[in-house]
Amino acid sequence: MAAFGLHEVLGETSRNGCALSRPIRPTLVARQLAPYRSSTGLAVTPEEALSTDCADVAIICDIHFDKDETPAGRWSEEIAWVQRHIEAGALVCSTCSGSVLLAEAGLLDDAEAASHWSMADMFRDRYPRVRFRPERILCNSGRGGRLITTGGASAWQDLALYLIARYCGAAEAARVARLFLLGDRGHGQLPFASMTRPRQHSDAVIATVQEWLADNYATPNPVSAMAERSGLPVRSFKRRFSTATGYSPVGYVQALRIEEAKQMLETEDLAIEEISAVVGYTDPTFFRRLFKRLAGVTPAEYRQRSSILPTA
Repeated sequence: MAAFGLHEVLGETSRNGCALSRPIRPTLVARQLAPYRSSTGLAVTPEEALSTDCADVAIICDIHFDKDETPAGRWSEEIAWVQRHIEAGALVCSTCSGSVLLAEAGLLDDAEAASHWSMADMFRDRYPRVRFRPERILCNSGRGGRLITTGGASAWQDLALYLIARYCGAAEAARVARLFLLGDRGHGQLPFASMTRPRQHSDAVIATVQEWLADNYATPNPVSAMAERSGLPVRSFKRRFSTATGYSPVGYVQALRIEEAKQMLETEDLAIEEISAVVGYTDPTFFRRLFKRLAGVTPAEYRQRSSILPTA
């Protein structure tokens, strides 16, 4: 269910150890506090009942419709609650068929709206003033960007990333996307994977060169430079480095450079050739091949997947 997925993903922002300007604290709201069962039989326990208080964001999740069931007269209290949020200046969103409630409230008249494709007939017949857009995943439905509708059943994931980017920043949205494998999953998990944390160790010599590399990863021939700074013979250095960190020296450098490149692709508009040079690769072709081997996608594909700034 979208409600549980949104609750977990959005709630991750308040569990992040890094300071955020505005973490999201989701609350499951229903007409009554009494537990109930969803259309799939899953037990749901609301955290709050509908009240006159308004949140910064209100999300109407997907609604189950039996065949030939009409929405007429079903949600008077919920509609009043949503309208209070609109009047208070809150951001109101829907996932999947939840947009039907917004249409029933008249909030989508003369606006574009996304919903599950199976709602096309209902929108055509019952809400002719709504410009139904079944092909859209995320749709700005008016009110100065304060009304957002989304498409099919899994579009709540796109909405979650949109909200995190809007309120917590693109970097936090990218972190959450990697953590939960949100976005385009056609290439498997590699595009979401971060550099495996080097194992903890007590080798002071290796720790010193790791600290140096963190600020000098783009330097030419960094493995030779690290070996020289360690004062060890090259073979001894490579053996001790691998034992201490779990990486070969060159593998460690490559992983660190690619992680830096990922951050730049997520947050900056530099050309891929420029990013290649900044992280230490003068040959963009080699950089692209290495990036795809370690990340599973090309730099251009990674940038496109990570384009989650609020643009609806």
